Amino acid sequence: MHKRRLSHLILALTIAGAAVPAHALTQDELVAKLRAAGYAEISEVKSTAEGTTAKAMKNGKPVRLVIDSSGQVKERD
Repeated sequence: MHKRRLSHLILALTIAGAAVPAHALTQDELVAKLRAAGYAEISEVKSTAEGTTAKAMKNGKPVRLVIDSSGQVKERD
């Protein structure tokens, strides 16, 4: 029974650890990541409830970006 509890505890800690990023990006690192992904004129970088948001240009068009805690970049309308 103790092995089963220990297994559940280890599993829970593993899942919790995966949900928290090991290293949050600084604003400079984030801007560098966005530039490397083809975004330009990055501005209005803000931390919000949905993640970090920013405005940028890509392929000559303005885009609104949301970057989640794992660093994934999503374009929003």
